[in-house]
Amino acid sequence: MKIEDAMDNYIDVCAYERGLSFNTKETYQYTLKHYNLFLKEKFSLMDVSSIQTEMITDYLKFLFQKGEKDSTVAHTLTVIKNFHHYLLREKFVLEDVSCFIVRPKMKKTLPKALSQEEVDILLNIDLKTPFDYRNKCMLELIYATGLRISEAISLTVFDIDFTNCVIRIKGKGSKERIIPLGEYALYYLKAYLDVRSSLLKKESTDFLFLNNRGTGISRQGFFKILKQLLLEKGLRTDISPHSLRHSFATHLLSNGADLRSIQMLLGHSDIETTKIYTHIGQDAIQKAYQDYHPRNKLGEERRMEK
Repeated sequence: MKIEDAMDNYIDVCAYERGLSFNTKETYQYTLKHYNLFLKEKFSLMDVSSIQTEMITDYLKFLFQKGEKDSTVAHTLTVIKNFHHYLLREKFVLEDVSCFIVRPKMKKTLPKALSQEEVDILLNIDLKTPFDYRNKCMLELIYATGLRISEAISLTVFDIDFTNCVIRIKGKGSKERIIPLGEYALYYLKAYLDVRSSLLKKESTDFLFLNNRGTGISRQGFFKILKQLLLEKGLRTDISPHSLRHSFATHLLSNGADLRSIQMLLGHSDIETTKIYTHIGQDAIQKAYQDYHPRNKLGEERRMEK
């Protein structure tokens, strides 16, 4: 079977069996497209039965040489492994040539998060135009619920339940979760919805957050808005949209929320993913001890005795 045909079939099967979101489907297509281009350009391959283990490892080396992050290469290998497993399962090939390729070890890095004071500064937006109301609402909602940016931009006006004060989220793998909304989020949602119609153009749309063309705001659009606000307010510009999600989880933990509740709110399928926030909590505990314990540091007279 031709590589391109096999990849198209695999994407269709994934979309049907696993209910991939639009963004995940696009990611898989992008990853496999570039894998296929590499196989064509370097090895002139056309058929899946001609792919060999060394060709896959050569592609991974190529990605590292390009300067791709460990996480990007690891994700690419996961997609490739899943594709080759599918080829074997459907008997398009006689063996899974990706089977024994080891994933690169991931460097554990703590997510960047805003302090509570920085969040207050970021969310202090003068509400003059409909776009100000939109920006304020988006930021308040993401910080109040810990939404992924992909989840936030996919929201529709029908996902908000003002009666029960909750929001319905369709997360990874089309898994739904219900998240409670606090008073701040509800207040600014209502304020934004009062002016949202002024952002609509000729055609109507159900997307909650709209851009200046009257259509659903994109991931890139939100990123630009956040960067501009960070610059205007003199905050760190290395903060990403995902940092608001990290801030949500970090501040919940530091204020006493249990890890299992945070896991459910974030939509993590595995508690191990959520446990990264305990490292942040430990850092905060250590800093608090160093700053405030009366006998953390020797007095000047004790230093002199030494």
